Amino acid sequence: MSVNTKDVAYIAELARLRFTDEEMVTMTSELNNILHYVEKLNEVDTEGVAPLSSIHDQINVLRDDVELPALASSAVLQNAPDKQDRFFKVPKVIG
Repeated sequence: MSVNTKDVAYIAELARLRFTDEEMVTMTSELNNILHYVEKLNEVDTEGVAPLSSIHDQINVLRDDVELPALASSAVLQNAPDKQDRFFKVPKVIG
């Protein structure tokens, strides 16, 4: 697969980029180099290789969920800059 300057112009338009004619030729060449490399990757035999979600074999260690008693409304609202009854009072953001 390869791209031509027409393809690059279309991609540039989608990305809202503007290239000079010289830059267009350079980008066409660079995109073709990238596509050539991807084609080489498709030649690699991956039969029997398990898919990875990460290149690292580290495991994310999470703490156990422990149910704790809820905080009292008065304690939660203690540092609030503005409150009304048992709610935080914030400026209206929707017109």
